Amino acid sequence: MEPNYEVQTAHQESDLFQDHETYKLASQGQRLLNFIIDNLFMRFVLSMATGYVTGYLLAAIAPDFLLDVAYEIEIGPKTWKYWFLVIILGYFNYLIYYTFCEMVFKGYTLGKLLTGTKAIRVDGLQMTFKDVVIRSLSRIVPFEVFSGLGDKPWHDSWSRTMVVKTR
Repeated sequence: MEPNYEVQTAHQESDLFQDHETYKLASQGQRLLNFIIDNLFMRFVLSMATGYVTGYLLAAIAPDFLLDVAYEIEIGPKTWKYWFLVIILGYFNYLIYYTFCEMVFKGYTLGKLLTGTKAIRVDGLQMTFKDVVIRSLSRIVPFEVFSGLGDKPWHDSWSRTMVVKTR
C-alpha cells in the first residue's frame, strides 16, 4: 500500500480546517520507468543533438582538439580529452533536460508524462526555478541514482519535492 500525503496548498493557509488536497506518491516502479524513459531519450535523442552542436562549435573554436578527440574515437586509445568531453556532455544533458522539462512543462518530463506522474513541492505547490535547479543538480551527484532504492531519492529530499500520481 502506497502512502498518501495531505498537503496544505497556499490558498488554504488562512484556514487550517479547510479541505486538504491529497496526493498519492508515485510508486518505485513508476519512478524506475520514468528514469528509464528519460535516460533513453537523453542517450538517443538529446546526446545526438548536443553531439552535433558540440562538434560544430569545436570545429569553429578548437579544431585541433576536435581532431584529437575524433582520432581517439576512431582508432586510438581514449585519453583525458575524450573522457572529459563525454563527462561534460553527459552532465550538460542531465542539467538541461531535467531543468528545461520540469520548469517549462510544470513538473513533467517525458517519462513522467507517459507514466502519469508529476514532480511538485512537498507543500503541494508547483516547483519554482530554484527547486528545479536543485533537483537537476542533485541528479549529477555520484551514486544519487541508488538513493532511489530507499524511501526518498536525494533529488527529492534536497529540493523538498516529491513525485505524485496525476491519474
